[in-house]
Amino acid sequence: MKNIEAATYRVDTEIKLSDLNTREDLESSDKKLRKALESVRIELGEFQDTLYAHAKYSVLICLQGTDTAGKDSLIREVFKDFNARGVVVHSFKVPTELELKHDYIWRHYIALPAKGKFGVFNRTHYENVLVTRVHPEYIMNEHIPGIHSVDDIYQSFWDKRFEQINNFERHIADNGTIIFKFFLHLSKEEQRQRLLRRLELRKKNWKFSPGDLKERLIWDEYQKCYEDALNNTSKPHAPWFVIPSDNKKAARLIVASILHEELKKYKDIREPELDDKIKANLEEYKKQLENE
Repeated sequence: MKNIEAATYRVDTEIKLSDLNTREDLESSDKKLRKALESVRIELGEFQDTLYAHAKYSVLICLQGTDTAGKDSLIREVFKDFNARGVVVHSFKVPTELELKHDYIWRHYIALPAKGKFGVFNRTHYENVLVTRVHPEYIMNEHIPGIHSVDDIYQSFWDKRFEQINNFERHIADNGTIIFKFFLHLSKEEQRQRLLRRLELRKKNWKFSPGDLKERLIWDEYQKCYEDALNNTSKPHAPWFVIPSDNKKAARLIVASILHEELKKYKDIREPELDDKIKANLEEYKKQLENE
């Protein structure tokens, strides 16, 4: 099997999505990919237990991608061996009335994982420079001072949002949140095939929305916005990784392997030591229990 290295997928320099592969088979069969994922996710589950006991860091995993990119199934398969108390998944939909009464980052900030836990954002704060950029009329729902119509939304508005997002991520990273951002890079043809399967398979019909077809008409515009977001917000403390996602099994293994490789670097994350007094009396405690 082809070796997986995080650096291969990390956005370190300016990229063009059209130059990046959407398919990665890792020179392996589906069976071997499944077995490899099982092995990595067990180790991730063990790390999560240690993270929980250590309780000084949290891990935030951000997933972005077009409809049908495989975010839901990736979450299901990669985190299958985690203790349920140690990972919290948030799927961000259209902002509620309450959320729109706050700034656009508020609902994401209050959903951040507590120390000792993993948090997964299925769609993220980046929707605010993706969907709203493609559909700037949505910005009007935010009631921002000085924005009276879409004509008031200039490039400087988006540049400012990139800066705000970078500052947000810098702040939480400085306070112990380890950030991973994965863009599931899907080809337009693969999306077409997946949408067709939703229509052809009765058990998948519920996943289909006519709105997906409308969004396909502006595919290129979305790709440009994704590209700008990746290039403007991939930082050492909050890197983006572009994951070829036409092959779902390979994409899941790549994400899991990157998490495992990068988290192993945190040598200070380990189970806490017992208090010296308790440690010195372990045999006595053991005898008390054995003699009951």
